[in-house]
Amino acid sequence: MTTAFTPFDIASFVWFLAMWFGQAWLTEKSRWAKYSLTHFINIGRHGWVRQAATRDLRMVDTAIVAGLQNGTAFFASTSLLAIGGGFTLLNSIDHAVGVVSALSEITAADRTAFEFKVVGLLGIYAYAFFKFGWAYRMFNFGSILLGALPPPAEAETTDMDKAVARASSIIVVAGTNFNRGLRAFFMSIGYLGCFLGPLPLIASSTFIAVVLARRQFTSNAVKAMRRYE
Repeated sequence: MTTAFTPFDIASFVWFLAMWFGQAWLTEKSRWAKYSLTHFINIGRHGWVRQAATRDLRMVDTAIVAGLQNGTAFFASTSLLAIGGGFTLLNSIDHAVGVVSALSEITAADRTAFEFKVVGLLGIYAYAFFKFGWAYRMFNFGSILLGALPPPAEAETTDMDKAVARASSIIVVAGTNFNRGLRAFFMSIGYLGCFLGPLPLIASSTFIAVVLARRQFTSNAVKAMRRYE
């Protein structure tokens, strides 16, 4: 009986996951995370909420949160469109196999492997949707907590410190989930290499992971943040 995947195929999928979650670990949990762009932005988020606490009118802060929510909603909607496209691709496998079989012999194992690869792509976009959906909800919670900040007259009180910590922490959680959803989008591009074979998958996923790491640690954006730290 011919199997859909060879050991090399399976190893390439494991490598893809290692690149994906390894990059996430490097940015969020490793000892080098404090040098990442995300870390500096999180510091900015805490500073933003602290500044919001000193303002009598906080419309500008709610407008910022609304803008963040709109961006998150856009990517969540895009995730659903991508999932719909994946199901369309599953429904058109017979046509795709018919076209390819005119050029080369297609076995049942090849067809099964193709179906599993499409399901894997659907899984990536489903993961991204849940991350974007949760980020949207966290931004909503953040706007509520911003509205619940005590008046500026209480700026030096313990209650204000706790309120600022709550609001900024929730907004950081929202940003973290948004970043995870966006990372899934980027890695889905690398995942497309699996349709060409295990070596292209290894190469494409490694390339995407390196690009993401470079943007987090050596890009012009993070250099600017370090320069004016």
